[in-house]
Amino acid sequence: MKHTIGMWMYQNSGGDKIEQKIVSLLKDRDIDVETGLNLRYAVAKNDKLMINNLILNDLDLFFSYNAGEQTQYQVYLYKILDKLMPTINSYGAFELTEDKFQTSFILKKHGVPCTDFRLCHRDDAKYLKKFIHDWQKIVYKPVDGWGGVGLTKIENEETLDVLMPFLNQADLRFFYVEKFINYDNTDFRVDIVDGEFVSCYGRKAPKDSWKTNITSGGTVFLREADDKLVQTAKKAALATGLDIAGVDIIYDRDKEEYVVLEVNGIPAFATPAQEKMGLNFNEKKIELIVNLIDRKVKG
Repeated sequence: MKHTIGMWMYQNSGGDKIEQKIVSLLKDRDIDVETGLNLRYAVAKNDKLMINNLILNDLDLFFSYNAGEQTQYQVYLYKILDKLMPTINSYGAFELTEDKFQTSFILKKHGVPCTDFRLCHRDDAKYLKKFIHDWQKIVYKPVDGWGGVGLTKIENEETLDVLMPFLNQADLRFFYVEKFINYDNTDFRVDIVDGEFVSCYGRKAPKDSWKTNITSGGTVFLREADDKLVQTAKKAALATGLDIAGVDIIYDRDKEEYVVLEVNGIPAFATPAQEKMGLNFNEKKIELIVNLIDRKVKG
């Protein structure tokens, strides 16, 4: 029996080549792929979702892997598409991990080591000063931010007093903060696909900074994973329900343990430049994703 899936894959930084390999391997398994299906251009006609003349309802699975071009409309339709067929990742897991507070809450509930955190209503901002008193240093995070954008380290009440007018102008509904962890300004990015370890590499913050995100100036370097690190990442992926996960982990030097910072539902493949420096996990990741799609489609 012939199967057809839909795919929306990022095309920059080697993404187009990754897509071609996935499509080719799926074809060998009698699975056709409709590519370039950006839900931004979909329309709903009564009980059917369509892009041009393609009826999305007829697909056997939808694979969305494009963090950089997401729109609210695309995500809105992703939610209903998830009710029609298997999606990778599932909308529920995607939605959860897009929210830093909800992710941390679920990780804590499942016993995954992560930073201590607090959430309070904007009218209860007095609690923020209490958090500073308890922890000395805190990190303010937008719950839906990415790439380190908006992350602010607050080291004393004076810094908070300066920051509060800007937060109030942003008309936020609530404040989410985490205890600042004593670490060496490097992290581990651990990729997990379908419960299997794929790869590990490190990111290092630039001089005079603590943010390891690439968009904040961080740099990638080769790094090995030990069993404890891999098990922590697997546990985080399982807790959040992600089929494909990129788990960001740091080492807490005070507690001497690994701590999960974030869980990402669309972790990038190694770029051509990164492959040249020795990050060679793309083929394994492609194979595991193809196996995952094959299993979900054929049941």
